[in-house]
Amino acid sequence: MNVALLKIEFYLSGCRSLKEKRRRLQGIRDKYGRAANVAVCESDHQDTHQRAQWCFVATASSADVVDRTLSDIERSLQLGVDAEMVAAHRQWL
Repeated sequence: MNVALLKIEFYLSGCRSLKEKRRRLQGIRDKYGRAANVAVCESDHQDTHQRAQWCFVATASSADVVDRTLSDIERSLQLGVDAEMVAAHRQWL
């Protein structure tokens, strides 16, 4: 079994409340949490208006599938989230 963690940091420019932050990032858990081989969570900065950190753990029997899954998530988030992605770190577990 191959397992990898993708940790992504976001900066939400001009965000003034936690309610606005949740609205701007609301689809992440719903969209990526549906995949059978992906677990998703907001992992840090829950009480900070302009910062967010999300983690994605992917598993598969093939390392290529895990790598492709996390690359697709990262690429999709760069284009589809109302926030600036400031860092992305990948770690094989």
